[in-house]
Amino acid sequence: MQIEDCPIIGVNVRVWLFWAYLRERKWLSYLLGCIPVTVLNVFQFMNLFHIILSGGTMNKIIIDGYFTVLYFNLVLRTTFLLTNRSKFEQFFEEIAAEYAKLEKRNDIRLLLEQLTRRARILSKSNLWLGAFISACFVTYPLFSPDSGLPYGVYVPGVNMQSSPTYEIVFVLQVYLTFPACCMYIPFTSFYCTCTLFGLVRIAALKESLERLHQFSSEPKTLLAKVKECLQYHKEIIKYIRDLNELVTFIFLLELLSFGMMLCALLFLLSTSNQLAQMVMIGSYIFMILSQMYALYWHSNEVLEQSLKIADSLYYNGNWLKFSTPVKKLMILMIARAQRPLVIKVGNVYPMTLEMFQKLINASYSYFTLLRRVYN
Repeated sequence: MQIEDCPIIGVNVRVWLFWAYLRERKWLSYLLGCIPVTVLNVFQFMNLFHIILSGGTMNKIIIDGYFTVLYFNLVLRTTFLLTNRSKFEQFFEEIAAEYAKLEKRNDIRLLLEQLTRRARILSKSNLWLGAFISACFVTYPLFSPDSGLPYGVYVPGVNMQSSPTYEIVFVLQVYLTFPACCMYIPFTSFYCTCTLFGLVRIAALKESLERLHQFSSEPKTLLAKVKECLQYHKEIIKYIRDLNELVTFIFLLELLSFGMMLCALLFLLSTSNQLAQMVMIGSYIFMILSQMYALYWHSNEVLEQSLKIADSLYYNGNWLKFSTPVKKLMILMIARAQRPLVIKVGNVYPMTLEMFQKLINASYSYFTLLRRVYN
């Protein structure tokens, strides 16, 4: 099975293949996509420094800072994807191969189809949500009194407000919003769909463990089945470890940057008196929270379901009645199953809903402090 034909990851893989982020390099795709977006981000940083040095308003610094951080994040995601292309391709090939095997298992097929539908809906809805919010980004200046560009940029010696420079840059930024959306959204969807597939693999292992008692009268077959379960458990552990390696440092950057931007946007929302601006700030906050919640919720599900592997052994395996060699293997699996499978931020903090709550609490605490100082 080709990776783009694997239903659970196919949506995101096809987007990356379209922009040549996987398989063969296509410089024309890069010239139309990630390269101009990267150049745009450089001009965004120049604009942000220019605003700070020239004593710009807090409003302007926060809004332009949000877009600068957002674009820097998507450029970093794409750079990491391109530099680790072979790792991603190998990871996807392993998923496609395992998916083909699980499709043949009647005991897990229903859950596989269910989570595949959820993964595809999630990937498509994320793309549509990203397209909608991106459309809001580029149309907001049309309703704003200052009539600025969608994304603040600064080029030394060029007046961005003069005609026809303003119109040309505006059209270019509208166009670049599309490849930028494709650089940011599929990475989040890729992670969520991979965690869903991890849940399928954990469920398949639990089903196998719960059927071990059927072979209690055949010692050799039982021993072989237990070894298969032990090997499959090791493969799941490796799967989660590989996934963690692909996302951990990117998510560390998001934890730091979006926690800071959430605090700044809450402050700006509390001081704004323009309805259009308040609606846009609300959409920015919603985008941050929805993307972060999707990441941490799926990570939390993997952690909780991995802990239930030990329950399947304790309560459904009847393993105490098995022979000594089998019991030794079962004890090894129980000992390992008591250590949950976790995705970590920067290989330090587990990505759980508790961690997400702490992020919200910290952002709100700094917001109230900033608000108090401002007042």
